[in-house]
Amino acid sequence: MSENRSASRNGFAGKRVVLVNGIPASGKSRLAVELSEHSGWLQLSLDGIKNPFLQRLQNVDRPFNRVLGQASYQVIWDIVASAPQGSTFIVDAWFGFQPKDVLQAYLQQAGVTQVVEIWCKIDAQRVADRFSSRLGERLPGHVGAEYIPELKILAGNAQPMALGPVYSLDQNNVDENRPVNIVVIHEWIMNSFHTQTQ
Repeated sequence: MSENRSASRNGFAGKRVVLVNGIPASGKSRLAVELSEHSGWLQLSLDGIKNPFLQRLQNVDRPFNRVLGQASYQVIWDIVASAPQGSTFIVDAWFGFQPKDVLQAYLQQAGVTQVVEIWCKIDAQRVADRFSSRLGERLPGHVGAEYIPELKILAGNAQPMALGPVYSLDQNNVDENRPVNIVVIHEWIMNSFHTQTQ
């Protein structure tokens, strides 16, 4: 039985969301996948929704890419809104690409009652190196190498949404030899959800 269904049976009224937040190339997508595999919660990714359109559309420039991102963002929250009470979602996105009040409105419209956030922190040079190493894997329509100077500035200024408890994960220290401890993160999430219901 899925954890979503068992949560509903246990009388949890409302919907819970784990925001996996961080700037591009900060390691949030890998973390979100690992957390989904560990918890059984459905993971919704901004790029996961947007990329099929980029595979089919030609000559997508940055302004149109941004429109696709905004539409994909809306799709995520429409899915959450249509889900039954007792559902828990992991949402993987760089939430700073939209104003905080847009996120707050979507959470309210979707009936989300509990929010926690995993903030993927990373320094400028590390994120630039990671972004550069993936340029050959990115679909046409995504920003390219020209975005790196802007990304490095963003790394110094970006902040979590802080609409609920925040777990700050230093991605500068994460690699193949030092993986994320997903068990500890999941325990923190469950404790935070429990605290919010008290």
